[in-house]
Amino acid sequence: MNSTKSGAWKVWIPSLLALFAAPLLFAGNAFYIHLAVLICLNIIFVNGLALINRTGQLSFCHAAFMGMGAFVAVICTTRFHTPFFISAIAGVAASMLIAFLLGAVILRLQGVYFVLVTFCFGELFRLVLLEGGGITGGANGIANIPPVSLLGFTFDTKLSFYFLAATCAFASIVLLIALFKTPKGDALNAVGDNPDLAEASGISIQGSQMFAFVLGSALAGFAGALLAHYLGFVSPESFNQHVSVAAIIMLVIGGRGSVLGPILGALIMTPLPELFRSAIETQNIMYGITLILVLKFLPTGLVGIGSQLFGKGGRR
Repeated sequence: MNSTKSGAWKVWIPSLLALFAAPLLFAGNAFYIHLAVLICLNIIFVNGLALINRTGQLSFCHAAFMGMGAFVAVICTTRFHTPFFISAIAGVAASMLIAFLLGAVILRLQGVYFVLVTFCFGELFRLVLLEGGGITGGANGIANIPPVSLLGFTFDTKLSFYFLAATCAFASIVLLIALFKTPKGDALNAVGDNPDLAEASGISIQGSQMFAFVLGSALAGFAGALLAHYLGFVSPESFNQHVSVAAIIMLVIGGRGSVLGPILGALIMTPLPELFRSAIETQNIMYGITLILVLKFLPTGLVGIGSQLFGKGGRR
């Protein structure tokens, strides 16, 4: 690792640790800790979408892979009484397998065609869950999901679960930072920036997109497994198209070309549904206004503010 990369790590790691430590100032307020948990889970979720987007694809079925990880993990936990660690691995593995099979079929599609197929797959997955009956609980979902238990410790309070969620979110961020400092990360960026030039340079476009699609879906599945065990309830409507659209909004508002983007998007957009829960119409209007303003004045997302102020462009 050269000195420039080492310097970047010296900035990133303390900043992230300070960010995740900040909610502990409100440890006595259960609502704020709940929001902090949701922000951490959304960071993991949107990181997966950001990874896929780096290769030039925008998935509208990201919530389906989150639901896949959630339901497989929950079924393993409630029916087979496996430890959470094994259940989460099963959920992530299922998400990766389906992503690989789906990706083999659709990754040759580009633009609106890819978006439409992923949208249809997301709806198909939701309908399968609704018709799952005895396995998925149908429209009623699955309740009484036990809390996460690891190494003899049970994360059965909001504060204790926050430590777990923050650790996992931190790990997902470090994973992406490390990935995009490798030749593989450079290849993913090259495919997203200029696929023709990337292919001419010997980079496999489909291979790079498959890698990003599978790994991004794995992150979504892991976030789903954590979310289901945190809430103690899961249903098909927990992973509808609105969830995928919300993730896209977080990514666009934060910034699609930076590891910092999903963090900013989750920090800003996660609390909005809670603040406007009593007025759903107002919530949707605020989402729309925020998205329009960002697309108009900050096409690179909120991370573009730093680029404009300090003259630092490009991907991070």
